[in-house]
Amino acid sequence: MNLLEQELQYPHGDTLARKDQILEVAPGVYWIRMGLPFSLDHINLWLLRDEIDGVQGWTAVDCCIDAPSSREQWEFIFAHLLENKPILRVVVTHMHPDHIGLAHWLCERWKAPLWISYSDFYMARVQVMNTEGHGGEAVANFFLSHGLDNPQTIQEIRNRHHYFKNLVPSVPRQMHRLMDGQTIKIGAHYWQCISGYGHAPEHMALSCSSLNVLISGDMILPRITTNISVFEFEPESNPLQLFLDSLLKYLPLHQDTLVLPSHGRPFVGIHRRIEQLQEHHAERLAEVMSACTQKPCHAKEIMDIMFPRKLDTHQTTFALGESIAHIHMLWRQGQLTRHKNDQGVYLFSASVGSTRP
Repeated sequence: MNLLEQELQYPHGDTLARKDQILEVAPGVYWIRMGLPFSLDHINLWLLRDEIDGVQGWTAVDCCIDAPSSREQWEFIFAHLLENKPILRVVVTHMHPDHIGLAHWLCERWKAPLWISYSDFYMARVQVMNTEGHGGEAVANFFLSHGLDNPQTIQEIRNRHHYFKNLVPSVPRQMHRLMDGQTIKIGAHYWQCISGYGHAPEHMALSCSSLNVLISGDMILPRITTNISVFEFEPESNPLQLFLDSLLKYLPLHQDTLVLPSHGRPFVGIHRRIEQLQEHHAERLAEVMSACTQKPCHAKEIMDIMFPRKLDTHQTTFALGESIAHIHMLWRQGQLTRHKNDQGVYLFSASVGSTRP
């Protein structure tokens, strides 16, 4: 446990939901933990006791990627842990593969509707149809314009195809729209949607005041920071500002709220965790300003400062996207200026009279 984690409380200690169980973390709220084949090796899913049109059953929140191991774990849960009650609906916090990957399968198997934000539903459908998803010539050229010049890495990005579709082969054709401030009755409790931006198009967390519980998705994680990236399809975006602004929407929640994150353990200490996230990004922004004050820098140079370790191609795309996000926040604030050099690479310099964040 790192020092920041010691400032949070973990009501269940080191306990993790086993593969063969659903662990009750609040009345009628159960934790599922599924493995992922990435450096981030797990995702937390949630089952909520529910009743719709007089039928008792469950609402599933998030799904995992479509992989044989996750289907097998779900099958065990269906057979042994649902008390012979059906999945009545599938809520997806956002469109990333580990959250929506098996939504098509769960919805079809149980004839259960998908509940998701409008933006994430259509972005997921676009990504399923996009054969180049997170790879191809456009992505490679975008990273080249920000200083990534390793020929092997660039070629691997060019050759990467069907990344999203390999993890999310299909998306349901219909959905129920989730919107900010919307209240949903799930079983005996009411849950309010809280939209978040910067990490996904329109992420939806779920807050229940009667249980004092927040299903935070990827917006607030206890141990790691959520990836905030600029992508080639929105090359001049400012997602970090959107993310930091979104965090403020959680401050009205009670300080003793039990936070159920998508990665890591359930924790208490939401206000302190928000402060930690703000402090983390302030430190990264200061690193960017310091580097760009000394000389004009491209995003690859900033990435080497922010992520001073060996990265594989998959990690590099996320790290470079996040480095650009920090640069863009300062650029949009007027603290950095931008120009292209003769090689077509964007260089960022401290503006005259600018101050560090």
